[in-house]
Amino acid sequence: MNDRVTIAIPLAEVRNKMKSRRTPKGRQVDLGAREAIAALLGGHDALGHLRRDLLIEYLHLIQDRFGHLSAPHMAALAEVMKISQTEVYEVATFYHHFDVIKEGDATPAMLTVRVCETLSCSMAGAQDLLQKLPSILGKEVRVIAAPCIGRCAEAPAVCVGQNAFGHATVETVVAAVNTKAIKPTAQQTTTHIGLAQYLRDGGYQTLLAVVNGKREIEATIAEMEHSGLRGLGGAGFPTGRKWRIVRGEAGPRLMAVNIDEGEPGTFKDRYYLERDPHRFIEGMLIAAHVVGIEASYVYLRDEYHHCRAILENEMAAAQAWASRERISLPKIEIRRGAGAYICGEESAMIESIEGKRGMPRLRPPYVAQVGLFGRPTLEHNFETLHWVRDILEKGAAWFSGHGRNGRKGLRSFSVSGRVKNPGVHLAPAGITVKELIDEYCGGMQDGHTFYAYLPGGASGGILPASMGDIPLDFDTLQPHGCFIGSAAIVIMSQHAGRADAARDAALNLMKFFAAESCGQCTPCRVGTEKAVTLLEESKWKTGLLEDLSQAMADASICGLGQAAPNPIRCVVKHFSHEIE
Repeated sequence: MNDRVTIAIPLAEVRNKMKSRRTPKGRQVDLGAREAIAALLGGHDALGHLRRDLLIEYLHLIQDRFGHLSAPHMAALAEVMKISQTEVYEVATFYHHFDVIKEGDATPAMLTVRVCETLSCSMAGAQDLLQKLPSILGKEVRVIAAPCIGRCAEAPAVCVGQNAFGHATVETVVAAVNTKAIKPTAQQTTTHIGLAQYLRDGGYQTLLAVVNGKREIEATIAEMEHSGLRGLGGAGFPTGRKWRIVRGEAGPRLMAVNIDEGEPGTFKDRYYLERDPHRFIEGMLIAAHVVGIEASYVYLRDEYHHCRAILENEMAAAQAWASRERISLPKIEIRRGAGAYICGEESAMIESIEGKRGMPRLRPPYVAQVGLFGRPTLEHNFETLHWVRDILEKGAAWFSGHGRNGRKGLRSFSVSGRVKNPGVHLAPAGITVKELIDEYCGGMQDGHTFYAYLPGGASGGILPASMGDIPLDFDTLQPHGCFIGSAAIVIMSQHAGRADAARDAALNLMKFFAAESCGQCTPCRVGTEKAVTLLEESKWKTGLLEDLSQAMADASICGLGQAAPNPIRCVVKHFSHEIE
């Protein structure tokens, strides 16, 4: 029997309850929070409304001002932006650098010290810093482990607030906390080439030639195609072909520039930006004119705080110069990342620029057809644009004329680990890692013997020193289960009778992937966490690990999950003695 009991509530009683409610349903906006947010965002409230795509920028303003994101402040932000509180909350909780505080939770310390714990810094003693600093600094300073902050050549590296520096010791971190300042590193004190010097050296003449029609559009694209320049963020798509594809799409067209550089071991973009920002700016403006770009969005990682000041100042200088020359430049906006490795993936970066969670899109459609704000989008890595001026001035043959072992072009290798001279080394494409160590890095550190290397950052795999004669370039490493990616080379050694164990490196990298997975697809979200558990066992279950790796590679939505198994597979294949 299925008897149903109906309880009748008089309509008058319902109406009386509705009248007695003093506020609408949902979280109410605190008056004090409303006033604080109004004061903070007053200058950004153009034409009486705030832009939805700037949600992450507004969250940064709140975080910078109050040291965290409280529920009242997020509710007030949602109200003034006329979006749901859930929308604000889901974006804020997605990014590592936002400290979201629920009602009743303790407010975090105003100052946070982030200690990089990824591979290069781990080998240099990051765990020692993480163990000692909390008790020394006390409860007023929060010390947390963090992923790569782009200073691998200066390992171990830390961020004290927004100030990143390398070669960190307990003493230098304590001094930085106490003085709210740091002793500038070599990168921060390097004097960059300003506009005046750049113009004296012939800068922006190529842009003028393109804009004034002295250099034809078709000839410019052809020169880029003949140079063989490929995307230097990791994907390696031919640059000239990309320009031609996006130019063929109906306008308006947009550009998105990736300076997120979150791949562990990679720091080349920061290196060039700190030294020669106008070379990148000119390359970006040339690409914009050739392709017919109406607006460009530059996505800069949050850890590069001092680079942001350089970029803002020099872009303003370039705009003033363009006005004097009576040429029109596209709108350029700089967007600040918030600590999400996944936003290095082009569609995830576009989602973040639009003020959303940085989750990769399913493809097709590709971003060249439907990208930023639904428009055809030219997406480029910083270094790719850095080379545009040189290629157009010196010719495609100049660039393609470099190379070794049958390869063509130049590569900026970010080298870290057990070498005497880590850093960014410009070398011919196709150079081997042994040649790179001997000719550019001053050899191995004293007492260290070359044992293994990562040829392409965290996701590029791990190879033994016995395979150090493979040319380093696009397409040369895939037969060995690796790839060059952004050319981040991490050198491991065998010293004092003990190796920088490849199995430990694989575990370190998989913990990074597990922490950075966006969680959108099950194979990556669950697979990376399960892999960490399996890698922590004394004896690896190689059959189970291979099944898991295959599932992640086949079924993950984007490159994070697809490439995450590479270190595991390489260790199983080349370092079996460490896992048995």
